[in-house]
Amino acid sequence: MGGVRAGPVRLVVAEDSFLVRESLARLLSADGRLAVVGLAVDYESAIALVQQQRPDVLVTDVRMPPTGTDEGIRLACQLRVSHPDIGVVVLSQYDDPAYAVALVSGGSRGRAYLLKDRVAELDQLVDAVVAVNNGESVLDPEVIDGLMARQGGAAQDRMERLTPRERQVLAALATGASNRTVAAQLVLSQRAVEKHINAIFAKLGLTGDTNVDQRVKATLMFLSGHSSP
Repeated sequence: MGGVRAGPVRLVVAEDSFLVRESLARLLSADGRLAVVGLAVDYESAIALVQQQRPDVLVTDVRMPPTGTDEGIRLACQLRVSHPDIGVVVLSQYDDPAYAVALVSGGSRGRAYLLKDRVAELDQLVDAVVAVNNGESVLDPEVIDGLMARQGGAAQDRMERLTPRERQVLAALATGASNRTVAAQLVLSQRAVEKHINAIFAKLGLTGDTNVDQRVKATLMFLSGHSSP
């Protein structure tokens, strides 16, 4: 995604609340790795700014005018088609898992969904911006908990099929580690890691699914297993 440009990650911030919008711009601009190049107040102005500025990342509220429903998600979906190189961080005060599922329904690469409470944790917000600019995915843990609760015990049952080594590999994947990093951490060859990942995907029922990034779904299942007593 971004990353080919020299200099800071260029951001457009879309938020209809003046106070939140200005606070976000000030907080993000304070980090030397980032540069806010435009502020939008609704769906249409966000689209216009993206066309004009061609930012690396869009940081957007999940609900904005004109409908106040799911504009942030629709922006992310539209940019997936029109500007696939632009990352999107969606901020929301709603932990409804349906928003997160919709966000990654066309692919999780370069997409993040954080609750607005995280804005108080500037490092986490900045890390999410940097992650999506690098083509990675970030989902708020509280949203993951809600998503797993909706799935009931199915995910936990599948987790129990994994061997101890496969669980170690999946735990490393859940941190966003690459195959090379996982191999180094577990003292394995990259080929062995790939074989373990293929086995994990098969046991979790993720093979053949191209709509949602498999690593994200596997991570969700892993986190679900660790949220149970």
